[in-house]
Amino acid sequence: MKSKTINWGIIGAGKIATKFATDLNTVSNSNFYAIASRNLEKAKAFGKEFHADIAYGSYEDLVSDSKIDAIYIATPHSFHKEHTMLCLNHNKAVLCEKPFAMNLKDVEDMIQLSKQKDILLMEAMWTIFLPHYRYVLDLLQKKHFGKVIKLEADFGFHPTYDETSRVFDKSLGGGSLLDIGIYPVFAALSTLGQPNSIDAKAEFYASGTDSECTIVFNYDNVKAYLKSTLLEKTNTEAIFHCENGTIKINGRFHQPSSITLIDNQGQSELKTFDNKTIGYSFEIEHFSQLLRDGKTESDIMTFEKSKQLIGTLDHIRSLIGLEYK
Repeated sequence: MKSKTINWGIIGAGKIATKFATDLNTVSNSNFYAIASRNLEKAKAFGKEFHADIAYGSYEDLVSDSKIDAIYIATPHSFHKEHTMLCLNHNKAVLCEKPFAMNLKDVEDMIQLSKQKDILLMEAMWTIFLPHYRYVLDLLQKKHFGKVIKLEADFGFHPTYDETSRVFDKSLGGGSLLDIGIYPVFAALSTLGQPNSIDAKAEFYASGTDSECTIVFNYDNVKAYLKSTLLEKTNTEAIFHCENGTIKINGRFHQPSSITLIDNQGQSELKTFDNKTIGYSFEIEHFSQLLRDGKTESDIMTFEKSKQLIGTLDHIRSLIGLEYK
């Protein structure tokens, strides 16, 4: 099993699926076997471009294919639970794009079915598997510059407003918080843990989706200042201000990037990482090995981490008055 080739299926043929498929084709002992879209012609075109063995015009046909070992869900946020449950009920291991689902209750239902059926399930929070991010987690754990005293993390870009786009469509879970705010929130949770309290405010489009969200996580002796926005392009950095220096993950911090270390004397050092892929290859390799090893939960992106993340996002939504039907 250590070298078993994993046959992958992908549900959804949009932008994120394109990036995932590109990297999937670089991972050894992983085969892009099948793609499914509600539009068969779109699936065929996607499959031809990324060398899938077969294309399906329905998700049900894909999950029914006995040759598939694992399925990556790349549909809009609001469909994550439905498509995860579909896959699990057909005994397929699932790597589901973030956010795992729309709320904690949905995530708990997904995890419960995974445990009931003893099938591998993981949220595709790719950042935690990236070498530069693992490096920073290690620096912080070892207190390289002492304790963290402040965190600043942001993610902002300025797309053209289009109410029919997934990013702006409230029925699909659109808005800044779930789409990109999840990354600054995850940066704080994965390094500082659960805050004592949270302050948050937001701006909204007429459609009801949040255009911008500013958040403060309050800890005993630390504050994390977090921001997501669709109104402007930001540096998209994560900056850890520590007692004896600063650790800065350069933009965009959530994807393969570099790190700048600055001590209190102003001496700086740039750490670079030799990334040969977009960055999805690391989570693919991890998930594939879990499957080969017969695991049903990741030891890195655990169920507890996913529940903490979505639970925190639920709380922030309650603070800013953002509700999804």
